[in-house]
Amino acid sequence: MLDIKSMTAQELKDYLTAQGYPAFRAAQIRDWLHHGASDFDEMNNLPAELRKKLKTSCYISVATIEKKQVSRYDRTVKYLFALSDGECVESVLMQYRHGYSVCISTQVGCKMGCTFCATGRSGFSRDLTASEMLAQIETASRDQHIRISNVVLMGMGEPLDNFDNVLRFLELVGDEKGLGIGMRHITLSTCGIVPKIDALAQKKLQINLAVSLHAPNDAIRAQTMPVARVYPMDELLRACRDYFRSTGRRVTFEYALIDGVNDSDACARELGRRLRGMKSHVNLIPVNSVEGTGYQKSHLERQRSFADILSDYGVNSTVRRTLGSDIDASCGQLRRRHMKKSKNEGGQSLGSFQQK
Repeated sequence: MLDIKSMTAQELKDYLTAQGYPAFRAAQIRDWLHHGASDFDEMNNLPAELRKKLKTSCYISVATIEKKQVSRYDRTVKYLFALSDGECVESVLMQYRHGYSVCISTQVGCKMGCTFCATGRSGFSRDLTASEMLAQIETASRDQHIRISNVVLMGMGEPLDNFDNVLRFLELVGDEKGLGIGMRHITLSTCGIVPKIDALAQKKLQINLAVSLHAPNDAIRAQTMPVARVYPMDELLRACRDYFRSTGRRVTFEYALIDGVNDSDACARELGRRLRGMKSHVNLIPVNSVEGTGYQKSHLERQRSFADILSDYGVNSTVRRTLGSDIDASCGQLRRRHMKKSKNEGGQSLGSFQQK
């Protein structure tokens, strides 16, 4: 079965003409898909014969709302989406002055094993297709009756570990006849897979790159991020500098402030020395409380001191505003609870359909 929503316009035309149908049918099909059609029988301006052919040879990816939480503080919406095979992923919709942003997942689970992350604690099931990434945006947009203008690939999974599908998604999401979201309105967050950052730089896309750093050196970073044992920080920062040179896009470094682990003045000074002179920005994030980690967010005065020291080194930083704090808006936690509940009720875990 072919994933029709992951096809480009030209690929769909080629497929239809190879089957003996006129190419103009591709525009009709894509229009239905962009407007949320989940069944080929809904496409009533297509001949019955073509609809029958599509039903036997193609499928339409969907993301249906399994659970939804809405923050009473800031109206942030957290979704648990069910996919066609029963797997579930999370997305978070946030409202800013400039419009709506959605943080989407790129994998079911994650292989990276970062100790502060709820997603990795549930293991890895599979990659998402480009169409499943699109479906998260489309469903959230229809549910809230809004246009989403910004996308962040920072939900469940490591985007660069699903490189080809993410590239296909980036190609499709900018389609002016579809979602029409430009590259400068998309941020890709990575834990730091250096060869893939280099490969992404060669594409010269205008997306924003966010790198999860979370430490000023390899020793501290390796305590929380296993990827640091494979790609040392010097190598990672080299790739980030090359990304800027290739694309002209400033790199954002994500730094989760963990009380007593990476939030000391010494850590701030070391980080300042490493990043001094780089075209970058540091996003300081009070770490999310995740069950089982024991991590606590840094105190407010620690957050301010850390930012002030970075400023002394000429490094720009901001402390991220917490959204959806009452609904556990960081990804992975809602799915974990959903899986536990499913197991406790004696049913099959939603994370076990394609467990590797």
